[in-house]
Amino acid sequence: MQYRSFGKTGIEVSALGFGCMRLPTLSKYEEINEPEAIRMLRHAIDEGVNYIDTAYGYHGGNSEILVGKALQDDYRAKVFVATKLPVWLCNEPADFDRLLNEQLKRLQTNHVDFYLLHSLNKDLWDKVYPMGVLDWAEKALADGRIRHLGFSFHDKFEVFMEILNAYDKWEFTQIQYNILNENEQAGTAGLKAATERELAVVVMEPLLGGKLADPP
Repeated sequence: MQYRSFGKTGIEVSALGFGCMRLPTLSKYEEINEPEAIRMLRHAIDEGVNYIDTAYGYHGGNSEILVGKALQDDYRAKVFVATKLPVWLCNEPADFDRLLNEQLKRLQTNHVDFYLLHSLNKDLWDKVYPMGVLDWAEKALADGRIRHLGFSFHDKFEVFMEILNAYDKWEFTQIQYNILNENEQAGTAGLKAATERELAVVVMEPLLGGKLADPP
């Protein structure tokens, strides 16, 4: 496995992470094939993958639970876990703590290595920023429940820059990026703007949800 420096954090992460949005399922998306998903995750970790990405809503809330199960038997110590605050479910500041604590319980861990404000766009940013989400996040960083703060993004480049400029302590961002999306959403311009500030950049949808792989 090849590894990359994760921005200015001093952490080395595997070039390929393991995304847990599309785990093997049984009859429906919410119903994860747990033995197969755990086998896959642990195989990836055994082969050197150390970045595991999930989120509150993936598989109807079951992805975080599955990751928590897969990381038992000493696997948790081998990886960095990324998950995301579902900002659309935050209607008052108390929701920030409530949701993070629920996620820690699901993941069976006392901290999240990489925590993202999930799927930010103009409307969601304008919702949670005035609610003090960044002040809250700094407290969660201080008490150790999260270790590094970032955001994932789905909107225009101009909105990406607004969010990027609003906080000088962002450590990473997650953007959609692939051969068809170089000029969509944050795009190449956002990638360059983030790296110029020494933020790590995590790429989502490198194969556009599989569309670039079937057929190849």
